[in-house]
Amino acid sequence: MIYFEKEGITLRHTNAEIQNYLESLVDPSNGKTLKETDAIKHIGYDAEKDTIVLLIELSTKSLEFTAVLNRQIAKIVKLDLGYKGVVIEYEQARIKNFTKQLRILGVASGKGGVGKSTITANLAIALKASGKKVGIIDADIYGSNMPKIFDIEHEELMGSEDGQLYPIVKDGIELVSAAFLMGDNKVLMWRGPMLGKILEVFFKKTLWSTDLDYLLIDLPPGTGDVMMDVKNLVPDAKILIITTPHISASSIAIKAGFAAKELKQDVIGVIENMSYYEFDGITHYLFGKGGGEAVANTLAIKLIGSIPIGQPISGHHSLFASTEPIGILYLHIAKEIMDAWQ
Repeated sequence: MIYFEKEGITLRHTNAEIQNYLESLVDPSNGKTLKETDAIKHIGYDAEKDTIVLLIELSTKSLEFTAVLNRQIAKIVKLDLGYKGVVIEYEQARIKNFTKQLRILGVASGKGGVGKSTITANLAIALKASGKKVGIIDADIYGSNMPKIFDIEHEELMGSEDGQLYPIVKDGIELVSAAFLMGDNKVLMWRGPMLGKILEVFFKKTLWSTDLDYLLIDLPPGTGDVMMDVKNLVPDAKILIITTPHISASSIAIKAGFAAKELKQDVIGVIENMSYYEFDGITHYLFGKGGGEAVANTLAIKLIGSIPIGQPISGHHSLFASTEPIGILYLHIAKEIMDAWQ
């Protein structure tokens, strides 16, 4: 219970009473009341400052929406309830289909051609081999090639009666991709706002399994609209940076890492791909050395793996079995990724 002295009268408000005053307010980002969305997560009281402290969860956290609620809440707390002030912290709600245990990892790079999509796919394979249930969002809209990596022939996503989509399941991994929305060899020419609509479908209108452990997001190279859209949709996603040893890749990967940090995303590490090539017992550094280390040092993050140039022994063009030498490297990287949530 919260007590407050005013003109010699003791006013008493329980948390439930304060919540009752506030929960009829409407979240302007979705048009629902704070009660409907169970948005009031914490109510506290700073006795020294005679201030109510609130934690409120919004469907979309933005200055436009928080400014509206700030005014409404301040009126209730200060004028109706008689407190001197209110401190409000907002957090963005998780997408309805995403459970709290779901760990979301965005895989990013500064430039194309560094093997980002292949690494994303192999990390999914390694996480699955580690006993985890995994999904992939192929958000590299202009260069979506995840279906090719998994040898998925052109398929259309199936939908439910209420207009939601089911992901394709291949090798036990759930997958959605813009490639499933287009014909073979078709090029997507949409601008930023339309791309955001595709991402909303993948995140909000896809029937992911409720027991997914990890959702990997294959981001497009660079620092454009898609990275910002992903930040807005899943602000708690962690980011992994991919580079090659060559300075042309590592210098741009650094920019991608700083962009993610500027968006206040947790960049957990860097993977250096195409690090070396071994032939007849000799190690050849075809693209130079030190790119991954340079990215890690500059961004103050961990170099969590170096992948050599090689082909799967199984004969697949992109995916390594967990028993192969490079597949074992991916298992070690998968463990590093899992540890990032410990």
